[in-house]
Formats: sequence, C-alpha cells, structure tokens
Amino acid sequence: MKIPLSWLQLTHEKVRLLVALAGICFADVLMFMQLGFRDALFDSGVRLHKSIDGDIILLSTQSDAIISMKSFSARRLYEALGVKGVKSVTPIYLDFAKWKNPVARNTRGILVLGFNPAKNIFKLEGVGENIDQIKLPDVVLFDELSRDEFGPIPEEFNQGKPVTTEVGGRKIEIKGLFSLGTSFGADGNLITSDINFLRIFPQREKGIIDIGVINLEPGANLESVLATLREKISEGDVVVLAKQEYIEREKSYWRNRTAIGFIFSLGTAMGFVVGTVIVYQILYTDVADHLPEYATLKAMGYTDKYLLGVVFQEAIILALIGFIPGFSLSMFFYFNAARATGLPIIMTVSRATMILLMTIAMCSISGAVAVGKLRAADPADIF
Repeated sequence: MKIPLSWLQLTHEKVRLLVALAGICFADVLMFMQLGFRDALFDSGVRLHKSIDGDIILLSTQSDAIISMKSFSARRLYEALGVKGVKSVTPIYLDFAKWKNPVARNTRGILVLGFNPAKNIFKLEGVGENIDQIKLPDVVLFDELSRDEFGPIPEEFNQGKPVTTEVGGRKIEIKGLFSLGTSFGADGNLITSDINFLRIFPQREKGIIDIGVINLEPGANLESVLATLREKISEGDVVVLAKQEYIEREKSYWRNRTAIGFIFSLGTAMGFVVGTVIVYQILYTDVADHLPEYATLKAMGYTDKYLLGVVFQEAIILALIGFIPGFSLSMFFYFNAARATGLPIIMTVSRATMILLMTIAMCSISGAVAVGKLRAADPADIF
C-alpha cells in the first residue's frame, strides 16, 4: 500500500484522466445548476411571504399560490379581532395589472399590492421611508429589483426626474422605490395604498381581499390562538395559517403542483446518471487495458480485496479532483445567472456538500460496476 498504485494508474493516461475529469465536471455543473434554479424558484417565490410583518395569515381555501389567488370577504379577517391574543389585523389586496413601459411603450404584467398605509405591513427596504407618499392619489412605489423590461425606472427616479406611466390603463406616478425582487411568478412589483389599488382595479370591490394578516399581542401563544381562530372563523371559505405554514404552502405548490419543480429534479437526476456512465466507461477501460498487470499482481499474492480497493481509490480521486472545477464553474454561472434574471441563485454550503457527496457516490457506483471485469482476471488464463 506504500505504492500509490491508484494515482499512478490514473495519471499514466493523462488524456483519459482529463476526459474523466471533464465528464465529472460537466455532471457536477449540471446538478449544481438544476438545484440552484430549483431552490431559486422556491426562495424567490416566498420573498413576499417572508416580508409580511404578521404572525398569522388568512387565505381563501381556493388560493393556491401568489399567481393563483382567490379573494374573500374581509369580514372573516375582522372576526379575528374578537379572539383573545389578537392585537391587530390588516387586509392586503393583490392582483396583476398591465404596466406600460414609459420609454418603449410596450406592456407587461406586474404584481400590484395594496394595503392601508396607516400601518406598514411589509418589512421591505424603502416601504417604511415612503409610506406617506402612497397616501396621495394615484401614487405607487416601484420595486427597483424588477426586470429591466419595465424600463429604466430606478435610474430616472434617482436622477430626480418625474416618473409617470400607466398601470391597468390608469395614469400613475412613482414616488419611491423599494426592494423585493423578481420570482417565477412576477417579473416586477408595485406597492400602493388600498384606495389607489381600487382605483387601478375598478372592478374589484372594497372589502374583498386576497390576504389577511393578523398580529398577536406580545406573549400570546401562537398555537393557542391558531386553534381558536380555526375553530371560530374557518367555515370552508378561509384557511388559517401560521406565517411559516404560509411560506411552506407556497413552496409546496411550486414543488408538487407544477411541472417546474419536477423538471429541475429530473435534470439533477440526469446529471447524476450522465456522470456515473462517464466515470464507469473510464474505469472499465482502465481495468480492461491493465488486466494483465492486475493478473500479475494476483499471481504475486495480492488479493482481490486489495485490487478492488485500488479501483475504488481511483473513483474517489476522480470524484474529489473533478468536483473542484465543477464547483468553480458553477459559482461563475450562479453569479451571471443571478445578475441576468434577478433570481436569488446563490451557492450554499449545504448544496455544495450534497453535490460533493453525490459525486463521490456517483464515482463509487461506477467503480463498483467496473470491478466486475477485475474479478475475472485469472492469472492462469492470461499466462
């Protein structure tokens, strides 16, 4: 074991080694990108949910996700004020409208959020500072992290230029910026008052809301209040959720009820299979080419266990070395993809660790299959 036989075997054919490392790198990049986009889908989809300053959320039972909301009567929300432990309630209006790019003049769907500005319900940079502005008629706040297709709104606003356009066919003025970000469901976002929201959507009725936010008294027991609310106001038309349950509900929709989550998971599995096949071909060819040498070692007294260990060592070495360029390239792609799409595509320690373990497993499986040829190496047949 003092002789690094596995390393010498790999480096003897340098072109073959480079091909193997390129294959592992490709498989790792594929898995990294698929998981990166999948997690970005989940993370971006709940940024709005996380920003809501509340303890309990009320939704219509027919609401699936932000892109598929159903309205319900605000009366259900105000019934919660009679429950012990509830401090305040806030209704939120939500809908998509056509935004007209003030420069290109083309239209694009944008998510509009409306609430009573007497209390700031969103923990977002820029909302609290400009909350008095949306009390004015036909004034909105624009998400500065929206996609560029909405126009150079942040640049013009920061230069002190008046920014006006049309939303839902109504002329509005932008009086502030906030930071939320895009998602797979919304490319841009606006925040305004509930009154301005109803001006943009004249077909909507006052008091028919999309999200109800409940804040509890300090020290109130969340589980106890949840149980009471579910008993008193859940009559088949609304669902009562803790804020974390609300976040998980949205993630579950994208993960289990859309094709997108499945596609990204399938892409990850395909990357694993591709890497396994590539490494198997390399290791199998290496064993086949050196079968006489392995048979000679058997004749000298080396056991099958030792020789199998050599092949597995080759697999582990390939996994560890191939992971490094795969990780580096993925970091580069993450940075550029996040900048191009506005999605939170970031490298995490847990994801990097998982891909490393998957790479080791991928190479180990390949090695386990490739050693079948080695077991057949009989010195008597070769000599």
